[in-house]
Amino acid sequence: MEKTPGIRSTVSRRNFLSGTATVGGGLLAMEMASNPAHAAAPKSPKASAPLSEKQIAALPRVKQEMVAPPFLPKHEQVATGGPKVVEVRLDIEEKKMVLDDEGAEIWALTFNGSVPGPMIVVHQDDYVELTLVNPETSAMEHNIDFHASTGALGGGGLTHVSPGEEAVLRFRATKPGVFVYHCAPGGAMIPYHVCHGMNGAIMVLPRDGLKAADGTPIRYDRAYYIGEQDYYLAKDEHDEYIKYETAGEDYADSLKVMATLTPSHVVFNGAVGALLGEGTLKASVGESVLMVHSQANRDTRPHLIGGHGDYVWSTGSFTDPPQTGLETWFIAGGAAGCAIYTFRQPGIYAYVNHNLIEAVLKGASAHFEVDGEWNDDLMKQVRKPSQIKK
Repeated sequence: MEKTPGIRSTVSRRNFLSGTATVGGGLLAMEMASNPAHAAAPKSPKASAPLSEKQIAALPRVKQEMVAPPFLPKHEQVATGGPKVVEVRLDIEEKKMVLDDEGAEIWALTFNGSVPGPMIVVHQDDYVELTLVNPETSAMEHNIDFHASTGALGGGGLTHVSPGEEAVLRFRATKPGVFVYHCAPGGAMIPYHVCHGMNGAIMVLPRDGLKAADGTPIRYDRAYYIGEQDYYLAKDEHDEYIKYETAGEDYADSLKVMATLTPSHVVFNGAVGALLGEGTLKASVGESVLMVHSQANRDTRPHLIGGHGDYVWSTGSFTDPPQTGLETWFIAGGAAGCAIYTFRQPGIYAYVNHNLIEAVLKGASAHFEVDGEWNDDLMKQVRKPSQIKK
């Protein structure tokens, strides 16, 4: 087998573009912290002036408890008080995961053991202080690139951790929106790690909360995080998916499949059916639900069958007003976006990537189960299927 770069050793920390050295789920939705309604306000202000180390040290510190997707950590939709230092810890875990009912499996590379990694939620001008831990049991070097941050390859140039190491990175969340984060060790290891599940998202809320184009406050009752993942599993001469004994052993085989740009699986939250059955997302008629969707590698087109995007930030930028009333929205590869929908009818709603080949044949599908009273005014079966009348 071809030697795998970075396994049980420290790979050179290089800018993958120039080659030069770089310096420096459960069943019930989590109940969101509530805030009183507030009057319309102007757009969130631009980031304030830089703070000194002494000023940053004097800021209040908050430890954010990570939760596994599709849930979000407890958070305020409207910030109280000034900026804070939000402490976050991500533990790297290389683990074997089964991807479908046929037993296809992968040695996934994960943040905190889940694909995608946990959602982080802060407000504009908060400081994120991340502790990235790579245990001795890991086979590979890892790091993290935050699309929400500024400089040093999104922090990737400052967070390379070999097995048995940890690093602490602090960055200021200056841009409101939803953003991808992912591992980016360098060279071919970047797509290899991303396509083995090592990505997640961070939401940077405006301090005064989400707003419609006219400044009207927008609130949500529940929030879910759907991380779309493409995998590239190799097959043997018998057309069976190959299984490997250790993390990284599939490196050469995986790169060959990745070079075809044809994924073997396209799934939500790590595996086929992760958000179906027991993983079905819950809501009630009249509830407004925030759906955050990320895809660290490929373009995608989320669609809620039977519903709409009442408010949609398809590019992820909360600086811009949301689009309204969309049937399907586009999220570019390497980005996150979100939509809010107020459910109006009970029943099962399918949430899919509306490349229906990927939704139905490769796994990019989820369900919402909504309880409440049916509204005949919105839809009614006038006549059940029956023989054609002559």
